[in-house]
Amino acid sequence: MRFLVIGSGAREHALVLAASQDPAVTAIACAPGNAGTAALAESLGVDLTDPAAIAALAEQWRADLVVIGPEVPLVVGAADAVRKAGIACFGPSAAAARIEGSKAFAKDVMTAAGVPTARSEVVDNPAHLDAALARFGPTWVVKDDGLAAGKGVVVTTDVEQARKHALMLLDGGHPVVLESFLDGPEASLFCLVDGRTVVPLLPAQDFKRVGDGDSGPNTGGMGAYAPLSWLPDGFVDDVVERVIQPVVDEMAERDAAFTGLLYAGLALTSDGPQVIEFNCRFGDPETQAVLALLRTPITGLLHAAATGTLAEQPPLEWEDGCAVTVVVAADGYPGKPLVGDVITGGEADGVLHAGTRRREDGAVVSSGGRVLSVVGTGADLEAARAEAYERIAGVGLAGAHHRTDIAARAARGEVSIPGR
Repeated sequence: MRFLVIGSGAREHALVLAASQDPAVTAIACAPGNAGTAALAESLGVDLTDPAAIAALAEQWRADLVVIGPEVPLVVGAADAVRKAGIACFGPSAAAARIEGSKAFAKDVMTAAGVPTARSEVVDNPAHLDAALARFGPTWVVKDDGLAAGKGVVVTTDVEQARKHALMLLDGGHPVVLESFLDGPEASLFCLVDGRTVVPLLPAQDFKRVGDGDSGPNTGGMGAYAPLSWLPDGFVDDVVERVIQPVVDEMAERDAAFTGLLYAGLALTSDGPQVIEFNCRFGDPETQAVLALLRTPITGLLHAAATGTLAEQPPLEWEDGCAVTVVVAADGYPGKPLVGDVITGGEADGVLHAGTRRREDGAVVSSGGRVLSVVGTGADLEAARAEAYERIAGVGLAGAHHRTDIAARAARGEVSIPGR
């Protein structure tokens, strides 16, 4: 199989790494890739916002399977263009990718499918904002209706901060989604989907806030761990039955059948699991932890999802133990990051690249906000945490920062679901 991954983050590095260990894969390319993927795969240039260019690249490289990692090319129709070129593609159509591209659309699908989720209201006019805010609280959740790379959400008990964020979005021409606050810990469940059949992966938990103790602004994700020992028995089956399958069926009814990775962000509330949001692709940094534990070759599973044969696949096999991912971010992130600083230790085991590039002199330097994802595995969370942070100690990047508490509360047994 000639395996082409579209994207340049640590998620894509994890996919390339997994493919490199599969004897069924004969060639690997990553477009545009990064300094880490370049050690395992051919690097190809492409404009991620140009579906025609992505499809042309897949044809030119003679790909057997194209896996589209980021949400932006999916929302603009890259998977449609690749499939139109006659090449198998793992990723939803533009119509199906609206499940992430528009929170209002996602809410409409969930309502029609009877999926438990937060009460919400869309505001597209500043004149209606104050009245809408009065219908929510005492904790306000304010979201950009479109794509915002995980940074378009404000959760606050200060109505003025909520109002300020909403007005900023509206002034930029972005409709705002107000939601009721959901109590309880969060979990991410990734499901492979081929239009009808759903195959869930291990649940994971990510950490959005930039600082220890969930302090500071939201980011694209500062770390993750899997599995989640604090979940109740039968959790995955329950979510597939009550959330994922109804949404997949509803999408098919709308002539927007979902093929690819459907990611449910869930709040484990006192009233049971409720959906915070859906994403239309592998999440980052959860993917790095989940794939570290998957024993079944991921490339065959992605091909099965792309070709409608998931129902024919045997049960997934998983490694025992746990995995922890910690993101190393550049100075300034999640604001404007400093780039161009030399990275040392980036070739070590467990270090996945995101915002990196190789200079002409051979040095690897930072090129984005989230620079590296460092993964540790072990028999339990304490062992996995210890390995991840030991590996981080071997990485050098001036001004870099990372959270020191990824999976710490779970390792101490301090995560619980309200009412349980």
